[in-house]
Amino acid sequence: MSDLFDSQPAKEAPSHRPLADRIRPQHLSEVIGQEHVLGPEGPLGAMLAAGSLSSLILWGPPGVGKTTIARLLASETDRSFVQISAIFSGVPELRKVFEAAKLRFRQGRGTLLFVDEIHRFNKAQQDSFLPHMEDGTILLVGATTENPSFELNAAVLSRAQVIVLERLNLASLERLAQRAEQTLGRALPLKAPAREALLEMADGDGRALLNLIEQVMAWKVAAPLDTQALSARLMRRAAKYDKSGDEHYNLISALHKSVRGSDPDAALYWFARMLEGGEDPRYLARRFVRMAVEDIGLADPQAQTHALHAWEIYERLGSPEGELALAQTVVYLALAPKSNAGYVAYKAARDGARKTGSEPPPKHILNAPTRLMEEQGYGAGYAYDHDAEDGFSGQNYFPDTMKRPVYYNPVERGFERELKKRVEWFAKLRDKRNG
Repeated sequence: MSDLFDSQPAKEAPSHRPLADRIRPQHLSEVIGQEHVLGPEGPLGAMLAAGSLSSLILWGPPGVGKTTIARLLASETDRSFVQISAIFSGVPELRKVFEAAKLRFRQGRGTLLFVDEIHRFNKAQQDSFLPHMEDGTILLVGATTENPSFELNAAVLSRAQVIVLERLNLASLERLAQRAEQTLGRALPLKAPAREALLEMADGDGRALLNLIEQVMAWKVAAPLDTQALSARLMRRAAKYDKSGDEHYNLISALHKSVRGSDPDAALYWFARMLEGGEDPRYLARRFVRMAVEDIGLADPQAQTHALHAWEIYERLGSPEGELALAQTVVYLALAPKSNAGYVAYKAARDGARKTGSEPPPKHILNAPTRLMEEQGYGAGYAYDHDAEDGFSGQNYFPDTMKRPVYYNPVERGFERELKKRVEWFAKLRDKRNG
């Protein structure tokens, strides 16, 4: 499995070797795009400088250098490099790896075990690494595209440092393209806008870019191609999106926070990104209702109705027409006044209910359908609010032993501005009626 690199051309490299393999870096300083972890101030740079490399989990998207970095770490620390894939390896393969590592260890040589897609191992398989990590038989370097905190055992995570690798930006991809041109001995036959379009097609994946470059370099063209000609010859790479993985949660988080932040353009962008990735519009419709309840609340009571109607419209029209209703809801929710006062009040009331346990209601607001209950004082002294001045009695409705709390604090936005006036008005009347 090849990864990304920034190296000088290999001498006398056979032309049939994949470009990604031909320009594999020979030193960590040649790796592109991960300076934040490999530089002197980065975690890996600091470890190597101190001579104290620990087990690692390399977390990042495809094509950012996980395999390359692991291989070079083995070289830098004079360890044997052993690579396995969690997709194709099971318990028998792991036993062989551990036995070979023990033999090397007794001979005075360490082993850097690189486990690609380590999150694919189950709990028992992950636990099998622990004794060999602890006694120094192996230095584990795992690679994963999934969030380690969700996919890896706590025991493994406690013995390894998580290193986050970033997708390559356009500047890093351009450096990689220039290295490829040096290796191949000629420039890409593309005009400047087409060259930028090629970099964007790679979507932050260095390995994907090198594969695209190999395709372009194989074309026989009389003059540099423009963007339209490039697009006609190459299919744009599909955006990375896993409806059940990190990208799903990252994008819905971005969408939700864009709505909460009252940015309709950003909200529409993330909504479109999720649709382009294949997200179920029904999931988004349900989330819009949640946004209306959680982040808008009573500042705009119509937001919930709007979200529910859009959901219903989608169910009736289907795709793609129904998605327009959802898009309009995104804009509406983003521009609606925001308040989580109702949400905060609900959580505070739940907390209060837990703390007060089984405190009974005051007797004056209990019904008394039997004589015995009347004799016990049920309903005695209840003031019928419709008979009171202003239709408000001001009586206490909390348990007698409970100090009156304040849960709902409406904000000065949207319809809650009116509700705030009502709350304050009733509070003044309550104080007046109770002396």
